[in-house]
Parts: sequence; C-alpha cells; structure tokens
Amino acid sequence: MGEAGAGEAGAGETGTGTGPRLFGWEFAADPYPAYAWLRENAPVHRAVLPSGVAAWLVTRYEDARRALADPRLSKDPRRHSPDAHELGRVGIPGERSANLFTHLLNIDPPDHTRLRRLVSKAFTPRRVAAFEPRVRELTARLVDGFASRGSADLIEEFAFPLPVYAICDLLGVPRADQEDFREWAGMMLHAQGRRGGVGRSVKRMRAYLGELIHRKRAEGAEGGERAGGGDLISGLIRASDHGEHLTEEEAAAMAFILLFAGFETTVNLIGNGMLALLRNPGELARLRAAVAADGDEAPLLVSGVEELLRYDGPVEVATWRFADEPLTLGGQAVERGEAVLVVLAAADRDPERFGGDADVLDLGRRDNPHLGYGHGIHYCLGAPLARLEGRLALGALLRRLPDVRLAVDEGDLRWRGGLIMRGLRSLPVEFAAEGVTQRQ
Repeated sequence: MGEAGAGEAGAGETGTGTGPRLFGWEFAADPYPAYAWLRENAPVHRAVLPSGVAAWLVTRYEDARRALADPRLSKDPRRHSPDAHELGRVGIPGERSANLFTHLLNIDPPDHTRLRRLVSKAFTPRRVAAFEPRVRELTARLVDGFASRGSADLIEEFAFPLPVYAICDLLGVPRADQEDFREWAGMMLHAQGRRGGVGRSVKRMRAYLGELIHRKRAEGAEGGERAGGGDLISGLIRASDHGEHLTEEEAAAMAFILLFAGFETTVNLIGNGMLALLRNPGELARLRAAVAADGDEAPLLVSGVEELLRYDGPVEVATWRFADEPLTLGGQAVERGEAVLVVLAAADRDPERFGGDADVLDLGRRDNPHLGYGHGIHYCLGAPLARLEGRLALGALLRRLPDVRLAVDEGDLRWRGGLIMRGLRSLPVEFAAEGVTQRQ
C-alpha cells in the first residue's frame, strides 16, 4: 500500500489499529491531533467515510498542493459514480436533479476554462471593491441588533446573516425576497449530514433563481444593458466571450454555487476566527490594539485574516476529486475512478511547511501560503469577497465589543457535522452592554 502502510479503513477508523478515530464528535471538536498523526504515519490514507464512500485523504502540504493542481484529478463526480452523485453521497445533495450541476466545482477544462472566463467577466475585483460600503452597512446594522444587550450568539445573529444578505445584494436578489434566501441558506447550513433537507432547499432555490434570471434577462432585452442592472446575475447574463454566453442553466448553477459556497465559508471564517481569538487572549489583545489604532485597514487585521484561514479555516476538506487515470500521490498508488480528498486543515498545519509553530496562532505570520481557498485552476473565485467580509466583520466586532468573551465553557461548544466545511453551530458571547457606545 505504499509508504503510508495503511490499508482501507472502516468509517471512522485509521486502519492501523493504533491511530485515532476519524469523523466522530470528538474528532469534529478538534481534528488537528488526528491530522498530525496521519501526516506523520499515513499521509495519503484510504478511509471509508460516514457516507459509505471510500476516499484517499491527503494530509501533507506538498502532496496537497500538488493534488489541488493535478489535471489527472477530475472534479466531475460522474468520473467516480453517477449513482453516488445522484444520492448526494459526493457533491452537493440535489444539485444534479435540480439542474444545478454545471458550476465550477463540478467541471474540468475545457468547459471549466470557458465558464470561469465568462464568470470572471461579471465577478470582477472592481465589483467586489465597490461592494465594500454595503458590507460595512450590513455589519453595523447587525451589531446594532445586539450591542446594547450585552450578549449574543455570534453565529446566528451575525456571522450567518451577514454573508447571506451580502451575496443576495451582490447577486441582485430583491430585498423583499432575501428572507426566503436566508431561510433556504439556514436549512442548508443546519441540515449538514441530512441529505434530504439540503436537497429540498436546493430545489427551492433553483426554482427561484430560474425565475429571477428569466426576469432579468427580459429586462435587459427590453431596455439594454443599463436596464439589466449592475448586479452579478445581470452581469452573468451579459457576460460573453467571442460571442458565447452563459446558458440560463449555467447562469443559475453559477449563481447557486456563489451563494452556496460563498455564504458558509464566510460564516465559518468569522465564527472560527472569533473563537480562535477568544482562545488566544494575547493575539486578541494585539489585534484589538491594532484595530483601535488603524481601524479595519490595520495591516495586522489583513494578515490576521490570512492566519485565521490557515489556523482553523472554514473549509476543512477541499471538494471532491476523482482520478482520471492511475497515478501516484505521496508515494501511494491511486487507481482510476478512486476519490481523493485534500485535507486543507491538515496541510495548513504541516510543520514541514509552516515550521515548528504550525499549531500556534500568529496573526503577523509573514510566510503564509496557506491553502484555505485552494490552489490551481479551482482556486476560489469568491476569495476576495470572503476576505473583505471577514476583515470588516472582525474589525467591527473588536471595535464595538471591546471586552467580548465566551458565555459558555469551551467544552459546551458544538461543531456542525459534515465533511467539507468546518464551523460552529453557535458561538454565545458576553460583553459590556455599553459597548454600543464604542461605535466609530
């Protein structure tokens, strides 16, 4: 079985008889000791996941970086098992039956190249930069809702609604419809591990997006580009490359994945990031002082967001890949059609890349080429927006809640189930109610 010496393991087992159990609740609370063991003893390790699907787990940084950019590893779930995809065991439950399959996380070149180029014409750095005032407005409004109360659940009241409302505004979802989107997003967030709940939300969202795209396309045809609006869905409809446009199905799939992938990563960046700061009071005080001096443009806040992405990032495992042909990965033979999962959380704490302090939170870390948003052609298109939201959100919380602290014991915190994302169910905090007067 190659240098790892680990055979195929049962669900939650390493297969060696001496290693840690995987995928249970204790593992979810703190997977990093298990990942350290795998990096050292079974760096490319075959395990049977709770879904029953077998996959190779890649845990070392250099192996992970190579795998993320390896063209022999396909993103198309049909290369593995169409039945498994249909049942929601790989990919997003319900996306295939809802005609939302053709998005960037599921396709390979040349289709990926064409779609990414078209989407990039609409999802530009200029559009994201112009969106900053709206994100500031949203963060201020949400903090206003609890700052005078002295307590809050930072997931439910802040980290969750902020990216949902932001991506809705960016996509061009009318304000009157955004509560529906919040409900659907909430069902997807809280139904992790329950495929039916996610699938139903996906179908409802698909029906709405189809209607919205049809309406915006008609508005653009009647009144030209100006009538089509400056939102992202209108931009997707208008985007063209050598006369080729996105089909309505492709536009719906792209709008869906921008919401689905965009909101939960930001929820987890804010939630995991605040918990990491609360667990590291020295770094919290350091960042609070920097924000007090330089606001949310503070260099330490910018580098701090990158370090939080590395230290306990929102995406634990990169989305599915499937071997197009037999290959060797980290000294391990991988057969054609087998699933490969790159464990970003393990790779980003690899001491071979990040040194002996890889398990230490250092907000000023200078050499930090983390893999939190991937690598290669599938690098996250929405990373600039997530970074913007994370920076403004953390800056607002530190500025307006200067003595924020956990309201429960750390052992009482619960993490959501699921393979890809890593995030808290809730984050109860307390603070001095007069913190509302700290707003600048």
